[in-house]
Amino acid sequence: MTSERAARPNFVVIMTDTQATNVLGCYGHPELRTPRLDGLAAEGITFDRAYTTSPLCTPARAALFTGRYPQNCGAWVNGLPLGTSFPHLGQRFRDLGYRTAYTGKWHLDGHDYFGTGRCPDGWDDAYWYDGRRHLDSLSEAERVLWRQGLRTYEALKEHDVKEDWCWGDRVSDRAARFVEDAARTPDQPFLLVASYDEPHGPFTCPPEYAEPFLDYKYPLGPAAFDDLAGKPSHQREWAAMRERQGLTRSEHAQINPLYFGCNSWVDQEIGRVIDAVDRFAPDNTWIIFTSDHGEMMGSHGINSKGATVYQEMANIPLIVRPPRPELRGRRGIRPGAAVSHIDVLPTLLDLSGHDIPPALEGGSLAPILRGDAGADDPDRSVFVVFHRYELPGDGQGGFTPMRAIVKGDRKLAVHLLDTDELYDRTDDPYELRNRIDDPALAGTRDALHDELLDWMYRVRDPFRSPAWERRPWRESSSHRLTWQGGWKGERQGWEDGYAPTRLNYGSGLLLEGPPATPSATAQPAVRPGAGPR
Repeated sequence: MTSERAARPNFVVIMTDTQATNVLGCYGHPELRTPRLDGLAAEGITFDRAYTTSPLCTPARAALFTGRYPQNCGAWVNGLPLGTSFPHLGQRFRDLGYRTAYTGKWHLDGHDYFGTGRCPDGWDDAYWYDGRRHLDSLSEAERVLWRQGLRTYEALKEHDVKEDWCWGDRVSDRAARFVEDAARTPDQPFLLVASYDEPHGPFTCPPEYAEPFLDYKYPLGPAAFDDLAGKPSHQREWAAMRERQGLTRSEHAQINPLYFGCNSWVDQEIGRVIDAVDRFAPDNTWIIFTSDHGEMMGSHGINSKGATVYQEMANIPLIVRPPRPELRGRRGIRPGAAVSHIDVLPTLLDLSGHDIPPALEGGSLAPILRGDAGADDPDRSVFVVFHRYELPGDGQGGFTPMRAIVKGDRKLAVHLLDTDELYDRTDDPYELRNRIDDPALAGTRDALHDELLDWMYRVRDPFRSPAWERRPWRESSSHRLTWQGGWKGERQGWEDGYAPTRLNYGSGLLLEGPPATPSATAQPAVRPGAGPR
């Protein structure tokens, strides 16, 4: 064993689908029975202000696994694949000498919800288990049963659904096996992603997990009675669609035993992966847990997901547990900084002792994880984007472009084709009052708007245009963009560690260098790049 290779850490990234902070015990909901994730949080660092990059499956996953915002890596909507010109997590770490495996939901090939059954470059085919491979393991009758026939507790019980028939259990099998297999070759570090579809619908789980929630009413609080006055019209249309389904805004609680049961069951499956790490590789493995986005569950009169930054949708869990020797003194920590999916890949590169390419658009959270002085900046900003629900089939929503910034307890969401939103959660924690036209917050609003515009140009957002600047609540329309002044910057592109250095469009010569702050979050508390230690 070479000491240099053995010293490099392993990484296990665990993620779920449709699980915000509001359904986990460690985030204040112990009645929802998530003891394994609660235990992970108690042993590690739990970010209370973690936000999705996009409240939709494919774009959120695209940003998480590439370190680039979804509009910059191809998969900016469900139904579009990752671009081929920018490497993802598995390819990067494989090329750094890691053994890499991915098992579970991928949703990044642009094919359909289940995938193609083909393992993408960068991952080990022996452990690949996307939705298509799971379907291929079932008979036709079992496929229809899974997708359509188990929508009630009674159906789960009638068909005697067991763990080993469910997709998530088979994902856990492969994840645990990979950890055991990889631990046999300690000379080579490993990276594993275990990606659960659960608790996304159809909420398939053993009936004993749903049973405790048969009479449970999840309290929605004042947000259940939001009439959406003064808010974007697409939210009112969204709520009207829900009402047409027989669900009204007057409900004060959510009753969904299958969702909450599946939420509790996937916690147990995640525990199996944690157990494998603790048994086979505890001393050199970081565990990172997150989810792609949340579920509105009737808050603000809407359900599912879409163009919004309400807490129920955008505030996702992020828990990081260090290797066992580093747990002492760093357990149970809850940083105050806002963070994002976009920060995960830079963080893993930093923790592994490798440079962070300037083309990555997030920042490393390693200084926060280490407890460096000043790293936990409560004024750190994060950004959230949305475009449309899906492209093939146009299932719902259409084109609803949004760019949003979250800074502390304040949120500004600019809806290019609709009413913009401004919330101050210090005195409006349920985000009931849209204060976009409130003179008392005009200075704050405009400062957030300026920062949002700066960010759009720094990351070369392909949807940028003067229209994002021309808002009815702001007199000045020339803060960053004017046709007279030309576009800010040239066709810039910064080093990604793979492609040749880009050339200046006008001269054909090498670009002079990256911008002063390549991190999209541009916060001094977060180091955008770090060399080997």
